[in-house]
Amino acid sequence: MIAVTGGAGFIGSVLVQALLDCGDKVIVVDNLGSGEKFKNLRAKAFRDIVAPQEFVIGLADGTYRPDAVVHLGARADTSELDADFLLRNNTHYTRSLTRLCIEHDVRLVYASSAVVYGNGDLGFSDDDEVTPGLLPLNPYGFSKWLFDAEAIRAGWTEKIAGLRFFNVFGPNEYHKGRMASVVWHSFNQIQEHGKLSLFASHRKDIADGEQKRDFIYVDDVVRSINWFLDHPEVNGIYNLGTGIARTFNDLASAIFDAIDIPQRIEYIPTPENIRCAYQYFTEADLTKLREAGCDLEFTPLEEAVEEYIQSYLLQSNQYV
Repeated sequence: MIAVTGGAGFIGSVLVQALLDCGDKVIVVDNLGSGEKFKNLRAKAFRDIVAPQEFVIGLADGTYRPDAVVHLGARADTSELDADFLLRNNTHYTRSLTRLCIEHDVRLVYASSAVVYGNGDLGFSDDDEVTPGLLPLNPYGFSKWLFDAEAIRAGWTEKIAGLRFFNVFGPNEYHKGRMASVVWHSFNQIQEHGKLSLFASHRKDIADGEQKRDFIYVDDVVRSINWFLDHPEVNGIYNLGTGIARTFNDLASAIFDAIDIPQRIEYIPTPENIRCAYQYFTEADLTKLREAGCDLEFTPLEEAVEEYIQSYLLQSNQYV
């Protein structure tokens, strides 16, 4: 049996379906709230859904005995300013869960984030020696970095696996609203207005729309998580992106092509409140992941965008 925290969320719900398709028994650990996140769990034959705190208590007293835990649950709003709230929900909860999984010999794969790299000036290496010196730019990134650093310092990374997700997009992200991917927002903007607005560049050495991100499709993230579940001997913290940065102009072209309408792009000023912290480049360094033996091939951007739009966003049922 596998427990998935954040199992009703974006990546979690896609993972739950993939595990069920493989014949695994699944426990969903999540809070559904008052929004539409519950729709991600429809038509899925998971065994139970429990609240995060209830799961920790049950793991401690033996009520729950999963073979593995995939910890994806977190407060993932990069604009959240309450650092204490993020520490409780992200750092401290992950610490408690880690200690229990190690104590009870339960395989743990947890989600970190590429936001720990801050503005990218220090590069994107997942080498353990680099992590303590990273400078995340917001409280969310700080909460993720703090646990990564503690896990390395405490020696937990010799027994658990952490994955630093880069820019993930794909079906079941709809409940995230403002925090959903650029692909989802761009698709909706194009459908409504027939054109797409992208942030202009405020650097002389980079043209408008030539800012780059490492965009990775959710199916590739799920396949990678399953790889780590199938290889419990592989531990440590690893980047999880495609390893290939692509421009926002590339992304826009892929979206227009998938919708099959003429391309219309306008460039608007980056808001003043985020301009100083805006990242012009992110790209996962996959050296460590490849050296660990993970040789999965990731879906090219154009193919991933086409599948997302054609198989989900343009369909009456958009859910996995």
